[in-house]
Amino acid sequence: MDGRDTVGGVSACPTLETERLVLRPFREADLDGYTAVLQAPEVRASLRLPDDVGREDAWQQMAGFLGQWALRGTGHWALEDRATGAFTGRAGLHRPERADWPGIEVGWVLHPTHWGRGYATEAGACAGTYAFDTLGADEVFSVILPTNAPSQAVARRLGYSLVDERVLAFFPTEPHGIWRLTRAERDAAAC
Repeated sequence: MDGRDTVGGVSACPTLETERLVLRPFREADLDGYTAVLQAPEVRASLRLPDDVGREDAWQQMAGFLGQWALRGTGHWALEDRATGAFTGRAGLHRPERADWPGIEVGWVLHPTHWGRGYATEAGACAGTYAFDTLGADEVFSVILPTNAPSQAVARRLGYSLVDERVLAFFPTEPHGIWRLTRAERDAAAC
């Protein structure tokens, strides 16, 4: 047993804690908070979400992340402030079924009221550690639009390097930066 919860022999989303955050499975009660994250103008601009993104989209994403945990042992966690219990956003490991996807992606999306506090870096570091130490990944990626300077800054703080810029099939209108961190790079930085 590798420490992860299992349901019928299939991986379920674990709950992890950092100094300031709880990374936990999404709950039905997160729907309003997650909808607010996706509807924030800054988030819509960063992720190129349509103006009419709403509750159905938020629910589909939440269900998709929980399903990905069950099927692949990867997915995003709901982020909760440890001190207040407030829902702050999501972060985690994304491995969709897309032929041109680079591998396990470490990603983060927080409500703008929680930007600038280091939460994305803290959650991204925790997710990367889980990918390397629990899942045994040799490398992880972050897929970031070139205009998303805040996420690029988080990736740099976490030790990622831009290794490619390309158009991905799911988003053919503009290229994404492919940022990578290898296990060796992570281990060397820890020394």
